[in-house]
Amino acid sequence: MARLNLWRWAALALAALYFLVPMAASVVFTVDVPGQGVTLDAYRRILSADGFVPSLLLSLELAAATIVVVLLLMVPATVALRLGSPRLRPVVEVVCSLPLVVPPIAFVAGIATVLKWGPEHFSRTPLFQTFVAIQDPDFPVVLVLAYVVMALPFVYRALDAGLRAVDVRTLVEAARSCGASLPRALVGAVLPNLRGALLNASFLTLALVLGEFTVASLLGYEPFAVWIYAVGGSQAQMSVAVSVLSLFLTWALLLALAVLGGRSRTASASRG
Repeated sequence: MARLNLWRWAALALAALYFLVPMAASVVFTVDVPGQGVTLDAYRRILSADGFVPSLLLSLELAAATIVVVLLLMVPATVALRLGSPRLRPVVEVVCSLPLVVPPIAFVAGIATVLKWGPEHFSRTPLFQTFVAIQDPDFPVVLVLAYVVMALPFVYRALDAGLRAVDVRTLVEAARSCGASLPRALVGAVLPNLRGALLNASFLTLALVLGEFTVASLLGYEPFAVWIYAVGGSQAQMSVAVSVLSLFLTWALLLALAVLGGRSRTASASRG
């Protein structure tokens, strides 16, 4: 047993070195300026940097819209699979896993082809304005649609794991026996028991949108990840500082998710 614990601590130490050494090197690079010593000037310049606030707000807006759309799409679908069509689960699982096997370059090439082909063939129809509207630089809906597809594997896995831990059929039947309609039974009985799964799916989607670069860059938009890359070409130190801050923000969201998930499990256990 002592030998097993030793191996565990060794593995944890190696993992910590793997993650912490690059992080420490990045922090040192941002605060150690030759000839000036230790300074936080790179972090002070972030808020006043041109494009920082608009790109960050755009990414957060895209993330919020993506989370809403993908949950509205996947929660009813996964619950319906559990209640009425469990035999279709392998088919849905394969379909939701397809974005993992399609290279992002091929994916964005297909999107760009459709965006070029659409206006040419629908220029005299109302659909022309739709193609124009979804490419609005202030809020590119096309990125939301692309991110929804890219988030499907992660959201499906998170929701499926949550539904496996819940007896959905019993919850719905109990709510229906108390006089609740099917929609009310789903909202009042099933969704509260999926709080942890919903939080996991939301966090994974948020992390994907904040870090996505390929699709946004090739389509010509500048959310947060693309802005970091653009700044890195001329202001390397500030670019690394922004990357460090974004990583700490992601960790903070993960900790908040863990706390919320722990509270929801504790509240459920106390009610039980």
